[in-house]
Amino acid sequence: METTVYRCYINGEWIEKSSGEKIDVENPANGEVFAEIYSSSLDEVQQALEAADKAQFAWQMLPAQERANYLYKIAEKLEERKEHFAKLLVMEQGKTLVEARYEVDDTIRYMTYSAEAGRRIQGAIFPSDQPNEQLTIHKVPYGVTVGLMAFNYPLALIGRKIGPALITGNTMVIKPSELTPITASEFCKIIDEVGLPKGVISMVVGYGHTVGAALVENPITRLISMTGSTRAGQAIYKGASQNVAGLVLELGGKAPFIVLEDADIDKAVEAAAISRYANCGQVCICNEMVFVDEKIADEFTEKLIKRVQKITVGNPMTDVNMGPSLSAAALKRIDEVVQKNIAQGAELVLGGKRPEGKEFEKGNWYEPTILTNVKPGDATVQEEMFGPVLPIVKIKGFEHAKELLNKRDDSLSAYLYTENHKLIMRSIQEFEIGTIFINKQIVGYIQGHHSGHKKAGIGGEDGVYGIEQYLQKRTIYMSYE
Repeated sequence: METTVYRCYINGEWIEKSSGEKIDVENPANGEVFAEIYSSSLDEVQQALEAADKAQFAWQMLPAQERANYLYKIAEKLEERKEHFAKLLVMEQGKTLVEARYEVDDTIRYMTYSAEAGRRIQGAIFPSDQPNEQLTIHKVPYGVTVGLMAFNYPLALIGRKIGPALITGNTMVIKPSELTPITASEFCKIIDEVGLPKGVISMVVGYGHTVGAALVENPITRLISMTGSTRAGQAIYKGASQNVAGLVLELGGKAPFIVLEDADIDKAVEAAAISRYANCGQVCICNEMVFVDEKIADEFTEKLIKRVQKITVGNPMTDVNMGPSLSAAALKRIDEVVQKNIAQGAELVLGGKRPEGKEFEKGNWYEPTILTNVKPGDATVQEEMFGPVLPIVKIKGFEHAKELLNKRDDSLSAYLYTENHKLIMRSIQEFEIGTIFINKQIVGYIQGHHSGHKKAGIGGEDGVYGIEQYLQKRTIYMSYE
C-alpha cells in the first residue's frame, strides 16, 4: 500500500525530514501503514519554541476580537472539510465514522466557544485602603504554551487546547501523539490557510521521552497543557518544576458506574453500555467498571449482557457501533488484564477475544467484553483498561460504593444511578471526584468543566474555568494623588 508523507509545521513553514527517524502510522482496522511522518529533531523543537516566543508579544497585543476572528476562520474551514477530517480520524484512530463526525463538530465548537469568550475576559477592581488610589487585577497570558495531545481524540484535543490558548493571547507549540499525528498535520494546513501569524501555532512530532521532554523542560515554555496517562503527567510535573511552568493536566481515570437498588434498571443498562463502549472504550471518562447493588445485580447483569450483544463491531467506515482499539500493544495489554482477572476467579460471560471472521484477522480487534464475579481488588478494577472491557462488582449499597470510590486516586469521573434525592445530594458533597454523571450517560458539554481530583490531574479544561487556566493575574496598585 502506498503511503502518504505528512510534515510538521514550524514558524509558518512545512518541515521536510531532518531527524531521519520516520514514524509509521497504522490503520487500526487492518494494521496497514497508510501514512508516515518524520520525528522532529531537538533543534526543530527549539526553533518552534523560539518562533512562538518571537510571535508572542504582537499576538498578545492584538485586540481579543481580532484573535477571535482567526478562530472563527479556522472553524469555517473545519466545517467545509468535515468529511475529510472525519475519514482521516477513522483511518488513524479507528473510531467509527459517526463518532469521527462528532469529533469534528466538537472541535468546531471549541473554536467558536473560545472565540466568543474574547469579549468576556474579565479582571477586577477592588477598593483601596487609601484615598486617591485604585487596586485592579488584570488577566494576562502566560506567553509560550505547549499542548500535548493523547491519541484518543486527535483533533478535538487540539481544539480544546489552542482555542483557549489563542483567545487569551498565548502562543502554542502542539505535539500530537506519535500514534496519531496525521490529523494534526492536516489541521496545520488550515492554520496556514487562514493566515495565522507565523509562530503563533507550530507543530512538532516525536516521542514523549525526547521531543515531549524537550518541550516541557525548555525555559521558554511558560505553561504546559497535557492530556494523557497519570504516569506521563507525573513525569511532566517533574520536568516543569525546573522552570516552575504552569500546568493543566488531565490524566487517567477509572470511572465507576454505580447502580443502587432503587435505580431505573433499564435506563441504567442503556447508559452503562453507551458509556463503556464509546470509541472502543478509549475515553478517559468512560464507564470503566460497574458497582451494582447485590439486590438487583442479577437482573441488571442479564439485561446488560443482552444490550451489549447488540453492539455491532466491524469496519469503522461503515454503519457499526464499535471499531478497533488503536494499537496492537494496547490490545495485548487489554487481553492480559482480562486473562489475569479470570485467573483471579472472575467469570467471562461475554467476549474476551478477537471477533471471528476474515475482516478481523488483521487489525486491533476485541469483542465487547463483560466479566462477572469480580472483586474490588481484581485486575480489571485496579487498572485503567481504556478498552471494551466491563467488570461488574456487587456492592452493598451507597456507603460501600462511596468507600470503594473515595479510596482511589484516579478520581476523574463517576456515574450514579438512583432515584433517592438524599443520596444524590450526598454524592455531590461526598464523592471525591472531578465529574459526576447522575442518572446520565457519558457526555461532555463545552460550557462545563473537565478536571480531575487527586492523581487524575490539576487545572482543567472547557468552559469559563478552562479559559481561565491560560491566564495569569497581574495586580496593580496605582496612586493618582
